[in-house]
Amino acid sequence: MSAELTETIRVVVVDDHGVVRQGLFAFLEGERGIEVVGDAESGEAAIRLLERLDAEGRRPHVVLMDLQMEPLDGIEATRRIRAVYDDVEVVALTSFDDVQRVQAALEAGASGYLLKDADVSEIAVAVRAAHRGELLLDPAVARRVAESLRAPRDPALTSREVEVLLLLGEGQPNKAIASTLGITERTARTHVSKILAKLGLSSRTQAALWAARHADDVRLQQPPVAS
Repeated sequence: MSAELTETIRVVVVDDHGVVRQGLFAFLEGERGIEVVGDAESGEAAIRLLERLDAEGRRPHVVLMDLQMEPLDGIEATRRIRAVYDDVEVVALTSFDDVQRVQAALEAGASGYLLKDADVSEIAVAVRAAHRGELLLDPAVARRVAESLRAPRDPALTSREVEVLLLLGEGQPNKAIASTLGITERTARTHVSKILAKLGLSSRTQAALWAARHADDVRLQQPPVAS
């Protein structure tokens, strides 16, 4: 039985608009298996809240993070939270869909990116996906980011690297990739590094998006013998 079904997902909502926080709080409280354990109106308040919840033994599993806040914005707040609590997932919830902001949030450690016009049901889906360790992007955001990535003509990947890349495209972390392929986590990390270098990408997030967009082409280019 999955953790999603056996464990209540503790959520913190961060947004500088009280109406937004109240709306998300009310909706998520009605979702099975989700408990909102706190809300904050700024990045600084979110960090203080996590410190308090952690001390109380109620560390959240997922933070819904607005990005446009002052003086500490959601991107920097995400970076600081992930640096201290690497098991706390952050889902960005914002009005902005420009590629630079999306990539900055993902590089800071966000595991999801939704626009504020998303259906409330999509927010619950994103919370559960983040708790499972999956990357979930708003479809419009995913298209914009994928289109910004240039596909090389000949990535010259080995068959093993293709396998790893396709698993990256499914949002699997290194540990899961290692388990699926029967290799060590260190070897999985090495393959990911080589893939990034060959594709001219700078992060596993970019590789995942590249793989999701070009999965069919990658499979066609797979060499017959693993190396």
